Amino acid sequence: MPGVEAIRSEVQRLLRSAPFRPFALNLENGDRIIIDHPENIAFDPAVPGGSGGSDDFYVVSNRLRLFSTFKAVSSVAIVDHGALAG
Repeated sequence: MPGVEAIRSEVQRLLRSAPFRPFALNLENGDRIIIDHPENIAFDPAVPGGSGGSDDFYVVSNRLRLFSTFKAVSSVAIVDHGALAG
């Protein structure tokens, strides 16, 4: 399983991509959290070229309000547009 820094770094990369593409955080417990807009997730990022940053993150999307930790994320994946519609 990837480390916290690797997961956080991948999330930051996806948030900065243009155009933005929705992605999913797959959690250890089997839950799948869809990030369909860059403003749906918040966390204290690491300092570029250094360490730090928060292990915790917040997701606010539609009715979902989630507080979790990057330690609970097993993988990050781009979401297929068809998967969002259905």
